[in-house]
Amino acid sequence: MENHKATEPIVFVIFGASGDLTSRKLVPAVYNLYLDKFVGVNFSLIGVDRRSHPEDEYRGLLRKGVDEFSRRGKTQDAEWDVFSKRLSFMDGDFSDPNTYKQLGDRIAAIKQQLNTEVHTIFYFATPPSVVEMLVHGLGAAGLTKDEKRSRVVIEKPFGRDLESAQELDIKLLTELKESQIYRIDHYLGKETVQNIMAFRFGNSLMEPLWNRRYVDHVQITVAEEVGVEHRGGYYDKSGALRDMIQNHLMQILCYIAMEAPVAFEADEIRNKKVDVLRAIRPIEAEQVNQFAVRGQYDSGWIRGEQVPSYRKEPSVNPDSGTETFAAVKLLIDNWRWEGVPFYLRSGKRMPARVSEVVMQFRPVPHLSFPSSAIPDFTPNRLVLRIQPNEGIFIRIQVKQPGATFRLRGADMHFLYKETFKVAEPEAYETLLLDIAHGDATQFMRADQVEAAWKVVMPIINAWEGSTPIEFPNYPSGSWGPDAAVTLLARDGRNWWVPTAIQDHT
Repeated sequence: MENHKATEPIVFVIFGASGDLTSRKLVPAVYNLYLDKFVGVNFSLIGVDRRSHPEDEYRGLLRKGVDEFSRRGKTQDAEWDVFSKRLSFMDGDFSDPNTYKQLGDRIAAIKQQLNTEVHTIFYFATPPSVVEMLVHGLGAAGLTKDEKRSRVVIEKPFGRDLESAQELDIKLLTELKESQIYRIDHYLGKETVQNIMAFRFGNSLMEPLWNRRYVDHVQITVAEEVGVEHRGGYYDKSGALRDMIQNHLMQILCYIAMEAPVAFEADEIRNKKVDVLRAIRPIEAEQVNQFAVRGQYDSGWIRGEQVPSYRKEPSVNPDSGTETFAAVKLLIDNWRWEGVPFYLRSGKRMPARVSEVVMQFRPVPHLSFPSSAIPDFTPNRLVLRIQPNEGIFIRIQVKQPGATFRLRGADMHFLYKETFKVAEPEAYETLLLDIAHGDATQFMRADQVEAAWKVVMPIINAWEGSTPIEFPNYPSGSWGPDAAVTLLARDGRNWWVPTAIQDHT
């Protein structure tokens, strides 16, 4: 982030300004950007919501959120007082044209006060159902007509299947240019995800090994300890495949599998990622059971606390067939990755909160050592830990000290906190700053979203066409259903226990 200059005059407009996303993520991110001087002094933030708040009360609510969720901890009075003068609130019905007229008047007043043009970022921290309404309202009021200075940010989900994603794109593009649309996935703002490109293409040591000749398979795991919490109503209509694999994990796969870009430019990088998605081998309907596994958590124990089954969570159908765990096997049909399986898994109520990529290398072609020297021999593997305690690990074989010749595994590692000794920016800080500068590199284009949906649609169709009779099929606190183990065992492989819950001291 230190390569960024301070932004030009900018107005952040947050629709859904009373929600959790605003208080937990967006305003703490803007506040940290302000303290780090990445956001210039000429900025304003306007919160818009149906619920009415007196301005002082609203600023107090935002401060409470920053105090609780900012990586810096509690705010200082002097700094907050200056920052809070740039915060304002207006209530309005999103379906009422007058709301957008009032918003336009506020933005015009800011322009007049600064005596200059401003960039406007319209952030939809709202349910997907109102996105079309917001886009139409902004367009009808002329607030998005400046293609270079006005941008719209949309949170996932981007549709709930291929057809609805295509319909959403059509509606967005009736009022906006593709260059104005920022489809945000916060995973792409995480340091380790962004570091994949640096690690691959900035080191001649690694890139020659990054192909089918040396790589046996790749595992991508995003595990959560928590259940659905307060999201039961939304999650029961979504599930792990839609909520995590179709977007988060698929984007990580693209960074791992993409070809080297010619230049570090948004469209060039996004083109390479789309190429990966288009090269993924389609899964035929009759093959879904061989390539995909689903599960739903039962009651169990997490950190010594007993937790309920998914079907007993608030706002969840007591007979729900929604999956809280999904694992898929994908094959990429191109010269680099032909024959190398990519295994993706994500689930709730796992033993740990961890996101990792494991690249398993092929075993050495010939072992010269006696069997007594290699009782626990494992091939080399590379681990990219996205969370927690972000870092990179390479498992190698070394001689164990002693008179007897014996090999054992050891890790070479890089940890952000050890090397840089500074607090890493939150993902939303990085992504909001990119939006402010008009850098779309970390944001999905319409063709990328649709290509990702095409990959998972055969699985969605198959699962929606049959009721899982074995649900719930894994206890809370486990790594998922037995069928997930079988998915890899058929290929003579197994899931690695994530490094985040192993000892690296």
